[in-house]
Amino acid sequence: MLDLTIVTGMSGAGRSSAADVLEDLGFFVIDNLPPALIPKVAELASGGGRPTSYALVVDVRSGAFMHDLEGALADLRATGARTRILFLDAGDEALVRRFEASRRPHPLDDAGGIADGISRERVLLEELKGQADLVVDTTNLNVHELRDRLRVLFGEGEPEAGELQANVVSFGYKHGVPVDVDLLFDCRFLPNPHWVDGLRPLPGTDPQVRSYVLEQEEAGPFLEELRRLFALLLPAFVREGKAYLSIGVGCTGGRHRSVVIATELAALLEQMGFSARLHHRDVDRA
Repeated sequence: MLDLTIVTGMSGAGRSSAADVLEDLGFFVIDNLPPALIPKVAELASGGGRPTSYALVVDVRSGAFMHDLEGALADLRATGARTRILFLDAGDEALVRRFEASRRPHPLDDAGGIADGISRERVLLEELKGQADLVVDTTNLNVHELRDRLRVLFGEGEPEAGELQANVVSFGYKHGVPVDVDLLFDCRFLPNPHWVDGLRPLPGTDPQVRSYVLEQEEAGPFLEELRRLFALLLPAFVREGKAYLSIGVGCTGGRHRSVVIATELAALLEQMGFSARLHHRDVDRA
């Protein structure tokens, strides 16, 4: 089956770096491709002896961007090709710093400055971001961290048609909420192991911390409610054609409660027959 990943998003958010990672993972990468040419690439790729996995990097420099991209994706899906959109995003301040450091103009900077170009691009891409299968926020990621994140998402085999890949991330609210999650759960209602002297220095991956969290009165019912919720949601997402679902589980610091609950949630999803990848964003932060 022809497999096409559209790599797009905000200028300066890391499209080129993402393309390099996907190339290392075996994708045939075409950069700065006008969306109107995507069906032609798909037609040529369908011939025997050619690669079947492509990453096509498209951006706002490509003329009638949104109209052409929507038409191209509709044509591809009509042929049965597997398609996904990877959207790279970052905060405005981070994007401004990156453009200033590179000394390159923003592609939509029409004498109004970098910030104005970013603002115009956000409006242009707002609908596309909402349609994306994967949104990766690179505000606080360096190129190595972005590489690791994409290898987790793409490096262990892609979901087959009709399957869904869940990515579960634990985090600490004091370090910021991840913006690239579809569903968010707050477990700060559970007693905090941080206030137990013997548990404070231990991470949530330690059996002692796990036992403490799961022994709390609310932990079991909470996980049971999550099981019931995902038993309802995941089959519905699959019917709607969603291939990726990113789930965030947060606590205060991201070291104890969220790590335990995220680990249990990932195991629960696996028991339900869905592939789940687990990442503890803040477990090593002091």
